[in-house]
Amino acid sequence: MSMIRQMTYQPAGRRAASVETMTFGRLRELNDGGTQRADFHVLAVIDAGPGSVTVDFHLHPLQDRSAVWIPPGAVHRWDDIAEVAGHLVLFVPTAPVTHTTRELVASPDLAAHWSIPDADWSFVDTARSHLLLEASAPPSDSSTDLPEILLSALITRLRPPHAEARLTHPVFRLFRSSVEAHFRQHHDAGYYARALGYAPRTLSRAVQQATGRTAKAYIVERIVLEAKRLLAHDRLTAARCADILGFSDASNFSVFFHKATGKRPGAWQATVAAE
Repeated sequence: MSMIRQMTYQPAGRRAASVETMTFGRLRELNDGGTQRADFHVLAVIDAGPGSVTVDFHLHPLQDRSAVWIPPGAVHRWDDIAEVAGHLVLFVPTAPVTHTTRELVASPDLAAHWSIPDADWSFVDTARSHLLLEASAPPSDSSTDLPEILLSALITRLRPPHAEARLTHPVFRLFRSSVEAHFRQHHDAGYYARALGYAPRTLSRAVQQATGRTAKAYIVERIVLEAKRLLAHDRLTAARCADILGFSDASNFSVFFHKATGKRPGAWQATVAAE
């Protein structure tokens, strides 16, 4: 298994551009088949497949008229894109300009892949085409903000799954942000309820409505994801993972990981390395 490659946002054309676009043909020229982690968002609109992409250990088939959203920090690998046609939009987290799209982009647990309904396709295709046109225009004072505006339009038209539920729960949004900032130090839902000033039942109900999971399950899932990233891609030991993720020792971390995944950290690491 190759080491993870960290990618930083480096716009090729306009130096100040916060939105860049490319075709899957160009991605094929750049892609070496390795595992990557970017500090920017990757939003792909698939015209035709088939193909596949792995995002945080989940394989997603790329089908006709579908979309992929890979947020910053997500470990991913383009597995099979030889026949994929479409475009990718690369953008920094601050690029969207509307309140709704900024709230959505701030989510650390975005849906990775979804199908675009036939009724929505013409709107998505038009929004994408307008963005592609403006993103390719020569830089000027009058056009500086247009790619960001059109990116927001494209995101709105794509309607990522669960976006509405997550954006209409202010309690969940606060919880999500707090978990992202503190999950390495605090593993219990009670801490977040106290820190945010909500009763535990109120907090758990808001998380359940937004995600279908309890607050505790959400925290566990986030810790497990980070543990898998550290084990598989940074190749850390259980002891080192325990230290980074706030466990008292390797034994406690191992018990936690086994309960959540059904495997001990070392066994899971070996299985992934062999794939």
